[in-house]
Amino acid sequence: MKESATLALTWVRSNASELNALFRGTTTSPDDGDNPFLAVGERTDLHLHVPAGAVPKDGPSAGVAIVATLVSLLMDVPIPTEFAMTGEITLRGRVMPVGGVRDKVLAAHHANIKHVILPARNKCDIDELAPEVRLGPGAMRFSFASRIWDVLEILFHDKLVVQVPGLDSSRRIAERVVPPHLDSAL
Repeated sequence: MKESATLALTWVRSNASELNALFRGTTTSPDDGDNPFLAVGERTDLHLHVPAGAVPKDGPSAGVAIVATLVSLLMDVPIPTEFAMTGEITLRGRVMPVGGVRDKVLAAHHANIKHVILPARNKCDIDELAPEVRLGPGAMRFSFASRIWDVLEILFHDKLVVQVPGLDSSRRIAERVVPPHLDSAL
């Protein structure tokens, strides 16, 4: 968990100018005092406390959620409550597949979460879910991300000033609103 938090913070810091441009429409120089992403560790003290972080896990899966939380905190833009997410990130911002997707999605379903963001390479795990979770009128919605930029666009699409570079937003939006059982009809 500590590694996930450190990696997330490092990614946010190293992409400070791009993140600031997405939300504010301005690029900044490394010494710009108006970029909240650059302030972390310099003018802003940040402590990530994860109470169960000392408990050994099968593998990392919190990087995506930590990056999303840091961006939400620094831009003062809340993450919509209908979302749950899992996935680990690399220093280059790739979203890596995780284990236990079935259990994580079922936990989200029991908590009345309607939309889950998963690593793109975990798309095949959706087939393991019960039909009432993935089909029908009350079905959960799933979005699949291969980059952390995809996750930020899915979560904050209506708050971004500019479009995420290299993102085909029509494809992402289709994934966001169409349940998997209708995906083949598109």
